[in-house]
Amino acid sequence: MTVKGPKGELKQTIDRDIKVEVKEGHLEISRPTDQIRHRALHGLYRSLASNMVKGVTEGYKRQLELIGVGFKASNQGNLLDLALGYSHNIIFEIPKELKLGTEQNKGENPKITLEGVDKQLIGQVAAKIRGLRKPEPYKGKGVRYVGEVVRKKAGKAAGK
Repeated sequence: MTVKGPKGELKQTIDRDIKVEVKEGHLEISRPTDQIRHRALHGLYRSLASNMVKGVTEGYKRQLELIGVGFKASNQGNLLDLALGYSHNIIFEIPKELKLGTEQNKGENPKITLEGVDKQLIGQVAAKIRGLRKPEPYKGKGVRYVGEVVRKKAGKAAGK
């Protein structure tokens, strides 16, 4: 299946049992039987097709923020340079299909913005960046998604 739109083009291979047709401007996905496998694939491909259509028309955007003293992010093209409290900076290469942006305003946490048409790719890259320094539960420092809530623990002083 190939979906083309103003923002780009996406391709997805589909199981041979599932039928995909375009009828009156609507995409129709049907399954041959009501087996569990066919029902699962039907839902999967319906969701993937929906995400592909939304991606090539509107696009997807994911934002991460760095919380911690001395945490910095900068980019040159598709190379992301992160200072996350380790002894060295981490240089992370972003796939060329995605657009990368970094923002560092005074008094705010540095933000990383990923934009593109492929929802799956954006989510995977954002998860890898977050995995470089996950938010820890005591002070909340680390890389987190904008709007993500990290539950904090009391620490050892609360036990007494």
